[in-house]
Amino acid sequence: MNLAADALEQSNCSAVATVDRSRTERPRMASRLPCGARGFQENENMKRIIPLLAIWWWMASVEANGADWSRWRGPEQNGVSREKDLPDKWSPKKGDADNNLIWSAPYGGITTPIIQGGRVYIINKVGNGVEQQERVVCFDEADGKVIKEYKFNVWLTGIVSDRLGFTSLAGDPDTGNIYAHATSGMFFCFDKDLKVLWSHSLAEEYGRVSGYGGRLASPVVDGDLVILSMLNASWGELAIGGNRFVAFNKKTGDVVWWASTGVRVSDTYSSSPVVAVIKGERLLISGGFGGVYAFRVRTGEKVWSYPLCNGAVNCDPVVDGNFVFIGHGEENKFSGTQGNVVCLDASDVKEGKPKLVWEQEGIKAKFASPIINEGRLYIPNAAGVLFCLDAKTGEEMWNYKYGQNTKGSPVLADGKIYIGEVDSQFHILKPKNDACEELHAQEFPARAGVPVEVNGSPAVVNGHVYFMTTHDLYCIGKKNHKAKADAVPEAPKEAPAAGGAKPAHLQIVPADVLLTPGAAQEFKVYAFDDHGRPLGAVKAVWSLGPMKPPVFPPGIPAPPPPPPGAAGPPDLKGTLDSERGESTKLTIPTAPPLQFGVVVAKLGDLKAEARVRVTPKLPFVADFSKVPEGRTPAGWVNTQGKFAMVKLGGKPVLMKRNDNPNILVARTESYIGAPNLSDYTIQADVDGTKVKTDMPDVGVGNCRYQLELVGNDQVLKLHTWDAQSRLVKEAKFPWKPEVWYTMKLKVSFSGGKASVQGKVWPRDDKEPNDWTIAFDDPLPNTEGAPFLYGFSTGIVDAKNPGCAIYYDNVKITPN
Repeated sequence: MNLAADALEQSNCSAVATVDRSRTERPRMASRLPCGARGFQENENMKRIIPLLAIWWWMASVEANGADWSRWRGPEQNGVSREKDLPDKWSPKKGDADNNLIWSAPYGGITTPIIQGGRVYIINKVGNGVEQQERVVCFDEADGKVIKEYKFNVWLTGIVSDRLGFTSLAGDPDTGNIYAHATSGMFFCFDKDLKVLWSHSLAEEYGRVSGYGGRLASPVVDGDLVILSMLNASWGELAIGGNRFVAFNKKTGDVVWWASTGVRVSDTYSSSPVVAVIKGERLLISGGFGGVYAFRVRTGEKVWSYPLCNGAVNCDPVVDGNFVFIGHGEENKFSGTQGNVVCLDASDVKEGKPKLVWEQEGIKAKFASPIINEGRLYIPNAAGVLFCLDAKTGEEMWNYKYGQNTKGSPVLADGKIYIGEVDSQFHILKPKNDACEELHAQEFPARAGVPVEVNGSPAVVNGHVYFMTTHDLYCIGKKNHKAKADAVPEAPKEAPAAGGAKPAHLQIVPADVLLTPGAAQEFKVYAFDDHGRPLGAVKAVWSLGPMKPPVFPPGIPAPPPPPPGAAGPPDLKGTLDSERGESTKLTIPTAPPLQFGVVVAKLGDLKAEARVRVTPKLPFVADFSKVPEGRTPAGWVNTQGKFAMVKLGGKPVLMKRNDNPNILVARTESYIGAPNLSDYTIQADVDGTKVKTDMPDVGVGNCRYQLELVGNDQVLKLHTWDAQSRLVKEAKFPWKPEVWYTMKLKVSFSGGKASVQGKVWPRDDKEPNDWTIAFDDPLPNTEGAPFLYGFSTGIVDAKNPGCAIYYDNVKITPN
């Protein structure tokens, strides 16, 4: 996926001058230590302190038991609720006797509600046409009244409106905070009242890929971390598209670690991580592209993986003791059949692979996640058949066809299984030893001729069952419910680090930062033992280093090594205020070349690195003469492996890669600056070639708006969300191959609106006074990173490349 010289990146471009009233609130945990207990000293006293610190960390890692459903699969992460005396029938009609409807609210969606601190939270779509947005909504758990909602725009994604709100929220009972992964790539941390505490723009900062089917993963909270998985391609060792996991400090939003499955990817997925202690080790376990993967939860160190298929794994795993269960609906990796359910013994790992206990090929568990309870695994296939398997042997005990089309996952509570099906029904089932009985099926009539769907999963808490259709949020339960729920079984405990344990892993926090010239950032270093247990802060030797070269997954040919004597990428340019200690502060020069690099901490033979990206302040002019041929500009995200400097007519220009038909490579945005830039103009010269009947698409981006020359349609297009056409203008524009054009996109703000204006003209002509195309956005994107866009069409393979795209004279100026 990368051009040969992209393995070594070098400079550069340069800058130019509410509280639950129904029960007593649980006591809070003590304040948690960031990424490890503090105060490690290399002396005899620490041998007595280390075990106490590790126990403190472990206590902070355990989610407090209580009447919350903070994770979409419940407090046990396996689709089981300990609630009792739940309804076996209900009706959405309020006038029906014993209808067991507690309340409903006209807030539909395709996600699973979470319930925390006496409140219900969902993510869904809102509005139509130009007012189409995504939002997070908070309701009172008792009566369904809306307490607060937070709306945000959708931009630059191939996901359509019907797939908005696909992810599930994650709550943190310790802080009351709520975490949301938005379709656009925004990752939000809200307080309980939906005030934004921190956020990241995953696409602009880290090159997150949204895909086209809406399949995105949901976050999980554990200890001091909130962890999310995605496909991305950013820079350095993470430049090549991959399946990765990122852990943020849940309170500050600082990146704590990155991890990678190491496999070649071609599609997004929706499996979300679970956390379990197996063989005394606290692991993050998740499906991903091609298989299931386990990492040490605090460090991101990969422990094992198991290949399953040649596509996306969308099921969440479930864990029972040492055993991990997961399914998928794609072509199996080795047999060529489709669909499988497996049981893995994660306590028996050899050569990085857990032991296969059993498998059931042919069960196409494409979307829904399983239930594990009392020796039985319940898992639906994609066609509305629920299978009950013996968890020890995998033997099928029974199957029951409850519907036609499965998306949502089942929940087991009070001896009943609650599950929705896409085709307008919500079911209450009674599993038995050798069969399954339908207790109730509630059908939802079409609205204005459009079928009502049930895509999400139920949440069960405080005697109530919550679920959503595409039109409504429902809370059902017995009105005189008084039964007390059983206690959640105690999960396996993680053993504390042994006294005198030696550091086996170092971690710098933050692990990935974006800085501008003149900015400063403090870094701290922590140690962990060989099982990922915290040992606290350590005194390390600090230095600066170069960007690491891209890592190529198996199946993707790596470039040839550089010739002898070739210069590698330069060290990060900056000043450290301390070269030894538990922390150091990096200060970037006021006017350096844009750059990538690392801050390095060493302790004996151990080394940790923090990734640093330096982006421009405005005004900015890209100086391609300083970028070596075959490489890409430093400080740009999602560029290595997809672009490269070449000579065209004897002049250095940036070329879009045109030899890989994979859509993740052939079509891309290259992000130049920080996502908080606003009120500016971007301009670039572009040139495209023609291959047979194909011409490329090429454009520039500004504040999450895109100005695009669509080659095969011969139109100029201005838009912000191409898949949905929320706001789009087009104009006929017959442009010629192998002719340079100048593209200019200005976004300014006034009166609560964005004025978005674009123009294109032959580079050799005088700039026209009038804008070629423009619109006003009443719900503006107020900020966003500038970018270059390219889609190299007509690619067959490396021997039959498609259309080439060239860029030159890129500049970004304040309005």
